[in-house]
Amino acid sequence: MRKRMIAQVAQDAPSDRDWLDLERLARVEVSSEESAYPIEAALLPRSGSGWRAAQAGAQTIRLLFDTPQRLRQIWLVFKETENERTQEFVLRWSPDEGATYQDVLRQQWTFSPPGTTCEVEDYRVDLAGVTVLELTIIPDISGGAVCATLEQLRLA
Repeated sequence: MRKRMIAQVAQDAPSDRDWLDLERLARVEVSSEESAYPIEAALLPRSGSGWRAAQAGAQTIRLLFDTPQRLRQIWLVFKETENERTQEFVLRWSPDEGATYQDVLRQQWTFSPPGTTCEVEDYRVDLAGVTVLELTIIPDISGGAVCATLEQLRLA
């Protein structure tokens, strides 16, 4: 049997992409956050170990851009190492500062620690004139008392 070892696929955001500087380009609104896991830890490179909600149930993260943006890539990473659950998230955008929204996608994922603990989503999009990007997370569609988490959100 001929065999060779192959490289493991990285779980981190591709480093060759010019990600938007969200700290400079947008304000962020968040429905809740645990003080040890602020939203900046998920939005800014090398800022910590991600965001975690302060309470169970559906949570919203909203980016409000100072000027309309063109988005071509959305990179999301979710990690769950403690609770088995099925999460659903909805990603929407607005061209008119939140007066109307259009869905980008709705996705479900089942975490089953210790095996399945990481969800990485890499979406190629062509969204012009984005003034608001909104991520709503339902951490457990069965209604369990689980807090939402987000490891990374990057935009290009």
